[in-house]
Amino acid sequence: MSVDPNTPVLRNCIRLPLPEEELLEVTAKAKDYAIMHGAAMRSKTSFSPDSLNFAPFVLVPSSFPRKEFEKAVALQPIINRLMHNVAHDEEFITTTLAETIKVDEFTANLFNIYRKVLAHGYTQAYSIGLLRSDYLGHVYEGCAIKQVEINTVASSFGGIATHLVQLQNFVLRELGHADKLPNMPKNNALAGLCDGMVKAWDIYAKPQSVILFIIEDVSYNICDQRFHEFYIRETYPHIKVLRRTLTDVHREGKLGLNKELLLGGKLEVAVIYFRAGYEPGHYHSQDEWDARYLMETSLAIKCPSIQYHLAGTKKVQQALAQPAVLERFINDPEEMKAVGKIFTGLYSLDDNDAGNATYEMALRTPEKFVLKPQREGGGNNVYGVDIPEALKRMSRVERSAWILMDLIHPPLTKGYMVRPGAEMPPTIVDMVSELGIFGVVIGDADHIIHNYQAGHMLRTKLSTANEGGVAAGLGALDSPYLIDSDDDDEDEN
Repeated sequence: MSVDPNTPVLRNCIRLPLPEEELLEVTAKAKDYAIMHGAAMRSKTSFSPDSLNFAPFVLVPSSFPRKEFEKAVALQPIINRLMHNVAHDEEFITTTLAETIKVDEFTANLFNIYRKVLAHGYTQAYSIGLLRSDYLGHVYEGCAIKQVEINTVASSFGGIATHLVQLQNFVLRELGHADKLPNMPKNNALAGLCDGMVKAWDIYAKPQSVILFIIEDVSYNICDQRFHEFYIRETYPHIKVLRRTLTDVHREGKLGLNKELLLGGKLEVAVIYFRAGYEPGHYHSQDEWDARYLMETSLAIKCPSIQYHLAGTKKVQQALAQPAVLERFINDPEEMKAVGKIFTGLYSLDDNDAGNATYEMALRTPEKFVLKPQREGGGNNVYGVDIPEALKRMSRVERSAWILMDLIHPPLTKGYMVRPGAEMPPTIVDMVSELGIFGVVIGDADHIIHNYQAGHMLRTKLSTANEGGVAAGLGALDSPYLIDSDDDDEDEN
């Protein structure tokens, strides 16, 4: 990604650069602190189930405008309610995805499960959404936050993000900057998300039932997943947590007389938490799709249910950015105005007049846009000058599987990015940060029982990188250091 030389740089938490000797010492401590406190992942290049690398992290917390952080936190319950209402609007989901499912096989397979579930009626009326709404500041609007995407499935890093605040607090104290700690907001993402699962378990109301995590065949982001599992086991020792792949569920799972999901013929599942199932590679054969359908037709409370999964597609996000559509789901004019302001331009590429106009616009000024498919997991978007070639390879019908989005121009921060195997000492780099706000919402089509904001995360990437997925190897974990617009220009200590 090319960076405008006039892009503003947010003032640092502390004055950089650090003296080399001090930098080397504190970085070595921080790496060990990360591993010893679980801010770690399994290596993709030299995988072993018996070893961990620290997760890539930013040494000192990156600055983020306080007003915008607080806005994102306050908006999350409204976003939760919006997504809950969208997920329960059969007509809207069906109409919005009508063109996409003709050309996107994965979304079509999910929609096919949705259609069959609807035809038989929901066995379980309740759903739980563990959501994450991701934002970048936009410098052309005074660093106002703009939504990058909303995640409704496998919203990760709540576990590690909680521990990363402690890591960066440790670094600041080691550097003699304990006075900065009050500007790092507390982060209870792990507790908030796990407590949400337990609230769903309570609704299911069967003391012997278990919580089931659906996992990939190989879990690189193991610590984040285990944090959730171990938090539940330690805080609620009466609740058992199981981990199974989609393939395992196909082999072990069946429905009981009341459509309860049974594993191994005896363990009844109350809550299913999907940490896999969001991309085609997780479904090796029809067996895995059959397992997904089995779970969707069961009495277990799903996180996400199939309707929540579909509500998180980019095509739905694009539709929601239109004020007339947003009005359908948010009644309060002030709330609608507040949510409308976080949306950037999102454009349909369907095979119609509006989609064709978007196509021409993208060819004329590709540097203004990002091209997005209906995928989670990072690494799937097409940026700027690469867009025309990508679009020209698609038929008019195939284009409808994608949306076009205005490129957001975030402010820069400067800092040290620490990665496994990288040269020491780290160098100061230009970075941009993406804020994720977690939310929990539980309810049925008519009522929401629980709705709250549940912590945050910050992912930071090199300013020249297009994507910032940490699990995909493109970014680093971070925490926000909140600054006010009227702060002194930079810390002088």
